[in-house]
Amino acid sequence: MPHYDLVIVGTGSGNSILDHRFADHKVAIVEKGVFGGTCLNVGCIPTKMFVYPADLAATPADAARLGVDAERRGVRWREIRDRIFGRIDPIAEGGRRYRAEHDDNANVTVYEGEGRFTGHKELTVALPEGPETLTADQFVLAAGGRAVVPDIPGLAEVDYHTSDTVMRIDDLPRRAIILGSGFVGAEFAHIFASFGVEVTLVARSGALLRAEDDDVSGRFTELASRRYDVRLSRRTVRARRTEEGVALDLHGPGGPETVEGDLLLVATGREPNSDVLDVAATGVTTLPSGHVAVDEYQRTAVEGIYALGDLCSPQELKHVANHEARVVQHNLLHPDEPVAADHRFVPHAVFTSPQIASVGLTERDAAARGVPHVTATQDYGGIAYGWAMEDTTSFAKLLADPETGHLLGAHILGPQAPTLIQPLIQAMSFGLDARSMARGQYWIHPAMPELIENALLALPLD
Repeated sequence: MPHYDLVIVGTGSGNSILDHRFADHKVAIVEKGVFGGTCLNVGCIPTKMFVYPADLAATPADAARLGVDAERRGVRWREIRDRIFGRIDPIAEGGRRYRAEHDDNANVTVYEGEGRFTGHKELTVALPEGPETLTADQFVLAAGGRAVVPDIPGLAEVDYHTSDTVMRIDDLPRRAIILGSGFVGAEFAHIFASFGVEVTLVARSGALLRAEDDDVSGRFTELASRRYDVRLSRRTVRARRTEEGVALDLHGPGGPETVEGDLLLVATGREPNSDVLDVAATGVTTLPSGHVAVDEYQRTAVEGIYALGDLCSPQELKHVANHEARVVQHNLLHPDEPVAADHRFVPHAVFTSPQIASVGLTERDAAARGVPHVTATQDYGGIAYGWAMEDTTSFAKLLADPETGHLLGAHILGPQAPTLIQPLIQAMSFGLDARSMARGQYWIHPAMPELIENALLALPLD
C-alpha cells in the first residue's frame, strides 16, 4: 500500500497546484478520465469554440435588416468539430504525458483509473491490472462533476446525448430536442440553430435561464421563443424511439403533447462526483446538494483533506475552480498562514444569443434578503454604438446601495456582455462607488462601454 505526502484526485484545476515548490513531496495524481477536466474537454473551451462559428453563421440573418445581403451557404460540421478537437485532444494528452513522463515530475506518480475512498485517508484506484490502495498525509479532492440524467421513463432505451458527447457527433441533425432551460441548453440551442438545425427547447419551468435576474430571464425567453420552438412549463412524461430518432411525450398547460427530433440533448444540470469518490468513507461531509462541504480555506471536515472546483463549489465555474486551486496551493505550502477564498463577487456568462453576463445580487435576491437597493436599466439602443447596431432588445441593469453608491449586482443581456461586465466586477471587488466610476475616468465615445457609463449615471442614488 503506497503512501504519499499528497494525493490529488482530478486533473482539471487540481492539476495546476503542483509546481517546483512541491519537488520534495512524494505526490500521486489520480484521474479516471481525460486529463484537463471538464472545462478543457467537454465544457467551457470546446463549447465556445463552437459558439464562435455559430455567431458567424448567424450573421446573415442580422445583416439583412441593416441593408447587407449575405447568405450562409453551408456549415462544414465535421471540419469544425475536427478543428476544435484536433487542438484540444493533443493538449489533454500533452498534459498527461507531462505529468507521467517528464523529468520535472520525477516525484509524481500518475494513476489512471477511478478512485474511491475505502477508509480514512485511504483511496482505492481501479486500474487495468487490478485495484491499488493509496494512503496520504494530505489529499486534494478536485474530481469535478457530471451531467445529470433525469429519471424519465424510457430515456434509458433511446439514444440521447449530454454535453459530454454531443460535440463529437458525426453529422448535424435536421431537428434537435434540447431538454433543459439552463446555460447548457441555451448555448447549444444557439449553436445548432445557427448551423441550420430546427431546435425544440423543452423547459420544466415557466422561463428560460430562470436563475438570472427576472428582467434578463424574461427578455431572453421572449427572444428565444422567436427563434426556437420553446415549450415552457412542460413535464416530460416519457421518452421513446421513433423511426427518425426520438420523441418526448410532454404534459403542459394545454394537456398532453409530443415533440420529435433526430437528436435529443439532455441538458438538465450537473452534479458533483462526491458519491463516485464515496467521500463519506474518509469522513468528509457533503451538503444536501452533494457538494463537498468546505470552510473558507477550502478545508473539508477531515484534517489534511482539501477540496476545490465543481466538487465543492455550487457556482461550478472554471474561474472559481482556478481561484480555489490557488488558495489550496498556498494553504498546502503555508499551513500556518492560510488564506481564504474570496467568493464575494463571482461573475458568470452564458454564451448564447444574445450573450448574457451577471455578477452579484439579482433584484429578486436583494428583495428576498431585505437589502436596500436602487436599480437602473440602460438599453443598448440608447447609446451611439447601439444605434449603429439598431439594437432594440439588449440592455444593462445595475443594482446599487442608495446611500453609498456601491454596486450590488450587474446584469447584461446583449452583444459582448461578458466583456462589458468586467469593469463592473472590478468596481465591486475594489469598492469603487458608482459616481466615482462614472465621473472619475474617460469613456471612449462612441464605444460600447458607454452603456455602462450611462447605466451608472442613471442610478437614483441618495
